[in-house]
Amino acid sequence: MKCVDDFRLRLGKRELVPIMIGGMGVDISTSELALEAARLGGVGHISDAMLPTVTDRRYKTKFVSEKQKQYKLNIMQVDKSIVQFDLAQVAEATRLHVRSTMEAKRGDGMIFVNCMEKLTMNAPRETLRTRMLAALDEGIDGITLAAGLHLGSFAMMQDHPRFHDAKLGIIVSSVRALQLFLRKNAKVGRLPDYVVVEGPLAGGHLGFGMDWAQYDLRTIVIEIQDFLKKEQLDIPVIPAGGIFTGSDAVSYLETGSAAVQVATRFTVADECGIPKKVQQEYFKASEDDIEVNMISPTGYPMRMIKGCPAIGSGIRPNCEAYGYLLDGNGGCAYIDAYNRVVAANPDNKKYSVPDKTCLCTHMRNYDLWTCGHYTYRLKDTTHRNEDGTYQVLSAEHVFHDYQFSKDNKVALPVIK
Repeated sequence: MKCVDDFRLRLGKRELVPIMIGGMGVDISTSELALEAARLGGVGHISDAMLPTVTDRRYKTKFVSEKQKQYKLNIMQVDKSIVQFDLAQVAEATRLHVRSTMEAKRGDGMIFVNCMEKLTMNAPRETLRTRMLAALDEGIDGITLAAGLHLGSFAMMQDHPRFHDAKLGIIVSSVRALQLFLRKNAKVGRLPDYVVVEGPLAGGHLGFGMDWAQYDLRTIVIEIQDFLKKEQLDIPVIPAGGIFTGSDAVSYLETGSAAVQVATRFTVADECGIPKKVQQEYFKASEDDIEVNMISPTGYPMRMIKGCPAIGSGIRPNCEAYGYLLDGNGGCAYIDAYNRVVAANPDNKKYSVPDKTCLCTHMRNYDLWTCGHYTYRLKDTTHRNEDGTYQVLSAEHVFHDYQFSKDNKVALPVIK
């Protein structure tokens, strides 16, 4: 029986261990986690989600407080259209985080940045272009285009001197989405270097409707492989979502996939950005504790642990400080939901907003516990301590378990 280490991911002239750690947002996929993946010969992601907020925490910048001070007189206003990000600061935050990560890189692997189109920031085109170009400026190995169709993203980068040098990929959840992307980007004279196929068991936002359970990752992967073969396109296909063991990964590698993208098992790694107290909630979660709901203001279904503090929370929108999901007109579905509740309960001092959540604030505070479908299996990958908590793993242990395990086995860590 084969293991993942019997295969290699080929990206241009590079040959890598075919394990890619997904880009979990708001510094959950930390630099430290990505650096471990690269050191071990695979691919790690950092995320550009809310980077001005992340750099304030990591590098002691003042982007959030400066923005909040600039727009403080607008805090109680419903209209958020004037709340704009300073593009120079957005670029500086991206450069700082990417540069710091790339300078620390060791090993034969690669580090990519996950770049979400749904991070609209009240100026969707301008902020997206700024983030991508700044990452290229600082030498990122690759950019994975996520959370959207990215029909114009290649065109935004085509004049950059590293456009043909850096690895560029797209996340899709259907063959139709890939067809649209390829058709719209045909004029730039460049194909994606890889395609991540994200299935319905993935964590966080899903590229499906609430009928997600009717879809199957393996079926979608086969459809995309058949389409690429028919079109004579040699683009590596990388399945993602619900690949929990090395044997799961091998089953895709043996049928033509170039690598696998994994994330859920790394949420309980020491290098992950999820606070240790919250990691214990991931370990403790049962299958019944995990739900897919529609509380995200993006309009996408989102998988999470249903006991997390963000669900039902009615905090005041904090767009003057954050505002990462404001559309081009300064709108957000959470603002609308919050204002409806306030109007219906004018005498209340506290509110509950059940149908949407303030994604920016709760993600910043690690109160929104997004997760993969198989999070309930995490407790079976480690030891339970005498005090009832679970032993946190190292990223190296999880990576090597994917790389070398066989027979659907999961290697437990050495007891500390």
